[in-house]
Amino acid sequence: MRILRTPHDRFADLPGFPYEARYADVGDGLRMACVEAGPADGEPVVLLHGEPSWSFLYRDVMRELAAAGLRAIAPDLIGFGRSDKPAEPGDHTYARHVEWTRALLYDALGLTGVTLVGQDWGGLIGLRLAAEHPGRVARIVAANTGLPTGDNPMPEVWHRFKDAVAGAPELDIARFVQSGCATELPPEVRAAYDAPFPDESYKAGPRAMPGLVPYAPDNPASDANRAAWRILTTLDRPFLVAFSDGDPITGGMAPVLCRSMPGAAGRAHPVIKGAGHFLQEDAGAELGRHIAAFVSST
Repeated sequence: MRILRTPHDRFADLPGFPYEARYADVGDGLRMACVEAGPADGEPVVLLHGEPSWSFLYRDVMRELAAAGLRAIAPDLIGFGRSDKPAEPGDHTYARHVEWTRALLYDALGLTGVTLVGQDWGGLIGLRLAAEHPGRVARIVAANTGLPTGDNPMPEVWHRFKDAVAGAPELDIARFVQSGCATELPPEVRAAYDAPFPDESYKAGPRAMPGLVPYAPDNPASDANRAAWRILTTLDRPFLVAFSDGDPITGGMAPVLCRSMPGAAGRAHPVIKGAGHFLQEDAGAELGRHIAAFVSST
């Protein structure tokens, strides 16, 4: 596996994101990054991002959680952010991303009693981790995400996104993030989303991820996700569904999660208004307050 590492100076002067990264070896010769905010002895809240963003996405959420006395931990998935970047799209598989993230959270950081927060691919990975290691998890927050098996069709807008990523001669990361937001991103924020990728050779992760979603019943990850559904739908962990009101990709999953997860029953689930797919950008502070209140109430 040929591995690329983004130069450190690409991450200088990030707006509203002063956190120094820590790194851990997660196997396959890869180094994975994460940042933290809040007290070291606070309850751990893990914030998992998706495609094609990185932990910078959670900067407003992290401030709210830290102010509430929680330990906010935001990893960069392999291929994204400050983490190492396998140079070939074929180096990325769903199973590998689950294992790399597990190795960081549970082996390197030794986390227990975790509140897992996942958006986009962060949910696809986080829900698998919750199902496969329930003893480590105290709560789950699903925010504009799901756990597809391929047994139900993906929305047409997702297929358009997948095809656009696959066919783009140059992948404009900031433009893709902007297209998933309801608000206009300032130039310095757009630049922060481009920072992990000095040139096209660094973008194998963002190029690979859409094709790894189980969108057909015989996808390599479909059986593992079906097994995760069987566990999650019997798991008694508190479960919060915190979706925006403007996500055409995952919006249909909110009612499914609310009625399927035992820990979601009888709970008031927030609908964050005026936000798009990347609700952390559009309403990060509000999302952070909902997560903090969920932790304190359970």
